[in-house]
Amino acid sequence: MPRVKRGNSRLESRKKILKRSKGFYGKRRNCYKIAKQSVMKALKNAYEDRRRKKRDFRKLWITRIGAASQNRGLSYSKFMGGLNKADIDLNRKMLADIAVRDSETFDKLVELAEEEIRN
Repeated sequence: MPRVKRGNSRLESRKKILKRSKGFYGKRRNCYKIAKQSVMKALKNAYEDRRRKKRDFRKLWITRIGAASQNRGLSYSKFMGGLNKADIDLNRKMLADIAVRDSETFDKLVELAEEEIRN
């Protein structure tokens, strides 16, 4: 069986790791063994944070909707329940945007929700 030296493929894989560690501080940038650990941890954190971002934005939207509906005398849960009964299918992202940018439309949505709660 012939001997395999792996010269080019090893260099390519090292270059790939060192390229990804560009911008890191100290030995994390140019020492392969440490750079590899740092890159792996950075990739893991990036993966987790892409999912955490979705949670954080949903929390922000709910907070904004809750604050806007509270100013109009309605709790968040009653407001959302009224919208569901009225068959108004707006997601939280759009509702939060309406609450921040267009208060007249949000007032009408609150009125519709209150009507459905009363009925």
